[in-house]
Amino acid sequence: MTVLYESSIKSLPFVYRGKVRDTYAVGEDKLLMVTTDRLSAFDVVMAEPIPAKGRVLNQMANFWFARLRHIVPNHLTGIAPESVVAPAEMGQIAGRAVVAKRLKPLPVEAVVRGYIIGSGWKDYQATGGICGIALPAGMQQAQKLALPIFTPASKAELGEHDENVAFDHVAKLIGAELANRVREISIRLYEEAARYAATRGIIIADTKFEFGLDADGTLTLMDEVLTADSSRFWPVDQYRVGVSPPSFDKQFVRDYLETLTWNKKPPPPPLPAEVIERTAAKYREALTRLTGEELRP
Repeated sequence: MTVLYESSIKSLPFVYRGKVRDTYAVGEDKLLMVTTDRLSAFDVVMAEPIPAKGRVLNQMANFWFARLRHIVPNHLTGIAPESVVAPAEMGQIAGRAVVAKRLKPLPVEAVVRGYIIGSGWKDYQATGGICGIALPAGMQQAQKLALPIFTPASKAELGEHDENVAFDHVAKLIGAELANRVREISIRLYEEAARYAATRGIIIADTKFEFGLDADGTLTLMDEVLTADSSRFWPVDQYRVGVSPPSFDKQFVRDYLETLTWNKKPPPPPLPAEVIERTAAKYREALTRLTGEELRP
């Protein structure tokens, strides 16, 4: 199985290397986005790749982009990635890259929560709400919310933590009209995806979306959507209120790291082979269960 920790595309200008994706310029108005097999935990990129993780994420995101495009435009151009790189570089991008529109990113993570878990659960315990949204007293961990809520976060620099912010803060950043549109579309995307996922035996507890504006000012869904990296997926048959259910993502890695004496700063500790293998299997299972598709060769 081909593994890609870091791409090295020489035929295109390099733009940015994030936690998982490497980005290159395709002309003035498009980008080649390569999803690698890197994995980050606690905002630190691990030293070992997770085999095929990038291909799983790419295939899953493309599935959702196609399924949800009637709600909001997305960044995909439909241009074959293989057509924009040198022949010798095709092995680096096979199954793990897209050619996307170059957009002006909005400086906010559009987080939608349908269940109370993670940082939302911690916020609720401390304040009785999440991001300033008051919730009923006496809620339990992993309990379903009466309605999904929009709890945005600020975008952090690489290696830093995103921070939950109030909606008013987003309105000041990007304007009230655009902030309201982002909130409305984010909740619509979440609700439609959650209804579909339920038919596949999966709960989408929460997720985050990223948006940008094109040259005409059109709000456009970008980056990734509803993958195991940007969402919390739970199996319906193992869901219980009051406990944190198992999830289809990097939980094996997080659980292992929590057993170590590590300050959650670089450099990361090495990952055992078993943790890598089980994590890779969880990502593939999430793809198959949600989309009905096997990982494409």
